[in-house]
Amino acid sequence: MKALHIAATGMKAQELNVEVISNNVANMRTTGYKRQRADFQDLLYQNLRRMGAETSDAGTIVPTGVQVGSGVKTAATARIMSQGSLEETNKELDVAIRGEGFFQIELPDGTTAYTRDGSFERDANGTLVTVDGYSVLPGITIPSDSRDITISADGNVQVVDGTGATVNLGQLELARFVNKSGLEAIGDNLYLETDASGQPQTDTPGNDGFGDLQQNFLEMANVDAVTEIADLIAAQRAYEMNSRIIQAADEMYSTTSNLR
Repeated sequence: MKALHIAATGMKAQELNVEVISNNVANMRTTGYKRQRADFQDLLYQNLRRMGAETSDAGTIVPTGVQVGSGVKTAATARIMSQGSLEETNKELDVAIRGEGFFQIELPDGTTAYTRDGSFERDANGTLVTVDGYSVLPGITIPSDSRDITISADGNVQVVDGTGATVNLGQLELARFVNKSGLEAIGDNLYLETDASGQPQTDTPGNDGFGDLQQNFLEMANVDAVTEIADLIAAQRAYEMNSRIIQAADEMYSTTSNLR
């Protein structure tokens, strides 16, 4: 009897499903977070009677056959890269992306990472950085005597200097990928390029399908509480049903062993 093993794979799959849902719920207020979804596939089948096999010398064939599955496996934890809602913060260095694209971040080892989290700050040198102190590319330095920082929809950064003149400090660029779901999440709201994502394409915000920027706003997580609760209930029910199958299989084993 393979029911024990099959039901065990079902319980294991739903355990991972609950872990994915739990991580989504935990990050409901994480800036720029993109929810994940667990995808599953059925395992190999044992053909007890193959469909299409001949059953007589006259050439009659089996129309359906007999196949017994081996259970379920986790195929992927796909990341849903849909747009999150924009929340106004009234902080001049908060920037949200409205549409396609990622901010480019330089890590301490020189690697370029990507993020949708636009909660930027200035370090001691005036450089535009993330909350972890990583430089935002291309490097933009804001003088200490600057005021009225403006980041336009196309990424142009301007300030008013000590003399009252408007100074252009540089241009923020965005990167996008053919398969953005193929990016590798490394924590801290950062992603890395992979072979699956393809190489980044960079351009000015608002150009050629790239999203534009919204100053004084942040993009919230695209996690919907109602959807996560519904998925959690479905996962719990599936887990319970698989556990009942294990109980039923155990009782059947007991009945068989007690036969005299």
